[in-house]
This record gives sequence, structure tokens and C-alpha cells, in this order.
Amino acid sequence: MKKKWNAGWAVLLLVLILTITLVGFSCIRGLTSIGWSGGVVHDGTLYVGSQEGRLVSINLSSEARFWSDALKPVSQPGLFGCSPATGGGGCGAGSAGVAVYGTPVVVGELVYMAGYNGKIYACNIDNLSVRWVYPRDSYVPPVVGGMVAADGKLFFGCSNGKIDNEKVDGIVFALDAETGDYLYSFETEDKIWGTPAVDGDTLYIGSFDKKVYALSTKDLTKKWEYATEGSIIATPLVYNGTVYVGSMDRNLYALDASTGSLKWKFTGNNWFWAEPVVYNDMIYAGCLDNFVYVLRAATGEKVAEIDMMGQISSSPVIVGGSIIFTTREGIVYSLDTGTNGTKQLADLEEDIDGPLTAHENVVYIHTQSNLLQRIDAVNGSLLNPYSLSKVD
Repeated sequence: MKKKWNAGWAVLLLVLILTITLVGFSCIRGLTSIGWSGGVVHDGTLYVGSQEGRLVSINLSSEARFWSDALKPVSQPGLFGCSPATGGGGCGAGSAGVAVYGTPVVVGELVYMAGYNGKIYACNIDNLSVRWVYPRDSYVPPVVGGMVAADGKLFFGCSNGKIDNEKVDGIVFALDAETGDYLYSFETEDKIWGTPAVDGDTLYIGSFDKKVYALSTKDLTKKWEYATEGSIIATPLVYNGTVYVGSMDRNLYALDASTGSLKWKFTGNNWFWAEPVVYNDMIYAGCLDNFVYVLRAATGEKVAEIDMMGQISSSPVIVGGSIIFTTREGIVYSLDTGTNGTKQLADLEEDIDGPLTAHENVVYIHTQSNLLQRIDAVNGSLLNPYSLSKVD
């Protein structure tokens, strides 16, 4: 006679598996974090963090590539025993392998990159040489999410760890974007793995403490907080006075951007990990339950649910009237916003976790083999990829 499987243990095992495969951030190569930076395009050049721990620039016209020196590692405990390769002296010489998860940010003559080593780097846009490093002589807890720049400041959140031997559970920083000087900080009750969003004079960010925070960009004082029932990794989307953000409690929340009051919430069958996008007053939200949900932005009414046959953890991009999604298994789809029909563009046969990038109808996808795959989103052709590995 077969024993019955206890439902509580089944749920616990499922959470453990998802935590190892998803929350573990692909931390498998010799227990070293490998990163999944997205790309940003500025003046015809794409900037992305590589799995060698380098900032890479690619001229999209000439296809010329340039690499910064590898971020320099020292020892500090990381997630699940992984080595985050902490320490360093800038985009300066050192061993490869410092993970870069967040998408670089470009402002004026500087490109900013956050390392999992607890350092923020500001590099000159022309030659990727380091302008400044924060902090210079120490480190903050590992930076998993990306950064955002606004009002001459650079904002980012950190995981849990120690700062000057004092334990912090999670913290948001504001730096002077020109000099790298510390300005303000705000502590949360658990680690932060997400990227903040800024709208006007307010910064929005989620935390593992299950809350969404609205902070003043002037001094990071709290305007409001909203408690969900699950940890929040997704980047908030701000649209028409509403903050849309997914949670690990299986809900996508629509909050009043001024007050934090709940407008509506929509429940899926798994975590909402990726940032949603909006098009023609419709929210397109990918979920780890394999579906993309099409919801009316004002009311949360479900217009359609589209089975992608795979988990959606990467933030999608809009190209023309289509939205490009990829599953974690590397199947890339184009979703027609007029019909909500989909077509497969490519099977990359690699795990995809990072956000997608689009420029002039081409979608760029950072894969775990340190390639930047390119797909023509109009005709679906797979273009030659860019290797992000440094050429000696």
C-alpha cells in the first residue's frame, strides 16, 4: 500500500525547489554567482554587465565592443553559500567572476554598474575607465537589483549584511550621481533584491519584508508603505497615478501612487516575479504559472490569459504593437496586442532570467553562456549573437 504524500510537505518541497532554482539566482557554477544583467542603449551604444564581472559596451552600428577591467573580488558570505566576490577597487584589474545582476544606468558622461560585491561603479562613457567607486574602502551588502537615476541622484537597494560591522536587513541608498558621495539611506525589515522605480519626486521599491515602500527622492523619508502577504522582487510599474507590482503571494497589486491605498489586486497561480508592462491601458503581466495575464489597467478586469508553456521571470519589452516575452527555458514569443495571439520567435535552448532589451525592432537577450542573443522582432529572424567574453 502506497503512503499518502502529506500536502504540507508537498508545499514545503515545492517552495524549496522554487527557491533553489529561482531565488538562488542560478548560483551553480562552482558556487559562484554568475549574474544576469540586462542591457541599456544610449546614443546607439548598448551597455551590459557580463558574467566575467565586466562592463561591456557595444556600438550597434559598427558592432565594435569594449570591455572594462574585471571587478575585483574579496571574500564575503553570499546567498546560499555562493561567493559574491566582494571588495575591489573600481573597474580596475582583478579576477573575473563578480556577478552583475542589475542593468547599467547611463547619465551624461557616466555609466553606472552595481556589483554583487557590494560596490557601485561609475565609469566614463568613452573608455569605461572608473570615475568613482562607492564605497571606496569598504562595501555595502550585495546589490542584486538594478539602479535608477533621478534629480542628480543614484538610487539602489541592497540585500542583508553588515555595514561597518552593523547588521542591516535591507537598505536603500541615495548617492550623488556626479561624485558618488553618500547622501541618504532608508532601512527596510528584510533584504531588497528588486530595482526601484521613480515617478516625479517619489521612489517605489519592494522588499522581502513583504512591503512596497514609497520614499521621497529628496531625502528617502517614507511617504507610505503597503503590506502584502509575500516577498516582493518585481520592479514596480508606475502608470497614470497607479503603482503596479507583483508579489510572491501570487497577487499583482494596483496601489494609489499618492496614498498607497489598494485599488485592486489580481491573483494568479504562482509568483509574479517580472515587471509588468502597459500598452493601450492594458497591463501585461507575466507569471511563474506559465501565463501572461492581460488586465484592464483601471479595474484589474482580466481580458485574456495566454499560456506561454513556461515560467515567465524576465521582464518583457514592447516593440511596435507587440510585446516580447521569454520563458525561463529560452522560448521567445511575440504577443500581438491587437489580437492577443502569440507566435514563437526563437528557442534559445538556454535559461533566461534577466530583463529583455529592445532597440530599433531588435531584441537583446543575455543568456547564461555569456552571449547577447539578438532577434529581429518584426520578421522573427535570429541574428548573430554578441559574445560578452573579453577578447584578448
